[in-house]
Parts: sequence; structure tokens; C-alpha cells
Amino acid sequence: MSNVSIRHATPADVPSITRIYAHAVRHGTASFELEPPDEAEMTRRQRALLEGGYPYLVAEIDGSVAGYAYAGPYRTRPAYRYTVENSIYIAPEAHRRGIGRALLDRLIAECEARDYRLMIAVIGDSAQTPSIELHRVAGFKMVGALEAVGYKFERWLDSVLMQRPLGKGSSTPP
Repeated sequence: MSNVSIRHATPADVPSITRIYAHAVRHGTASFELEPPDEAEMTRRQRALLEGGYPYLVAEIDGSVAGYAYAGPYRTRPAYRYTVENSIYIAPEAHRRGIGRALLDRLIAECEARDYRLMIAVIGDSAQTPSIELHRVAGFKMVGALEAVGYKFERWLDSVLMQRPLGKGSSTPP
């Protein structure tokens, strides 16, 4: 993992983020989207998260974006305000190089600094073993799976649910 740096994403990163996400949508089951959104939509999504105060990160290798991660609201109702859902996408040429772990570790730290108390991972497809293992090693526990909730690539897909306490978790009131 030489020359990897993690930093806050900017609007200038959107073309790279869009490319990475488009590959995930077209070729993988991490996202249940069927058509990749364009740069304008990805800009809108990034802006909404940043304006909401959520962390949005990119990993660079030798100056090129190799992956990105962000946290966003788990649900919109007010009682969920201390819970975030994470998303991590890595460029295909950068898989299996520790970038996902570096992004997740930094994302957890950023969320703890913002006083969030729980992080949820909604992992598309129970066959996403690398993502499940990444989250397990980072302290997430399996809390269940929604079976056959998505249909993509001519097959039914599960959603795996994992969670990890942040900071003091639920041991104290916010």
C-alpha cells in the first residue's frame, strides 16, 4: 500500500468517484443500482452529504483516486440521528491492497469525532465476502441478512446487515 493517502473529498474528485462507482454498478453487487448515475447526480449526492456534516473521504495512490468512502444518514427520522450508514468503493485495479481498511478506519474515526454512536453497514449480496470480512475485522458484528431483497444480473441478492458501536456507543446518552 505504498504512497496511499486518505483525505477529505472535494468536488474535483467527482469524476474519479463517478468512474469508480459506475464500475461497481455495472459489474458488481455492492450497489443495487442498475444504471450508474452521471457526474451531476454524483455531485448532488456528495454535496448533500457534505452539507449535512457527514464525512466523505478519498484514498489516493500516487495522486490518483483509488477509492472513496462516506457516511450518511441511516434513516431520516430524528431518533436515528446518532446512527450512520457507511459506503466504501474501491477502483477495480486497487482491490486487495488495504485501501478499504484504511478508508474504513478513517471513516470510523471521523464519525466518532462527530459524536455518532453507531455505524451500520448494509452490504449488498451475501456473497460479498471481502466486504463482510473487512467490516468484521474493523469491529462490526453480523446482525442479520435480508434474503432475496434485490434482483440484479438475473439473480436474487441478499443484503447483509452489520453494525459497530462508535465512541461510547449506547453506554451513555448522547
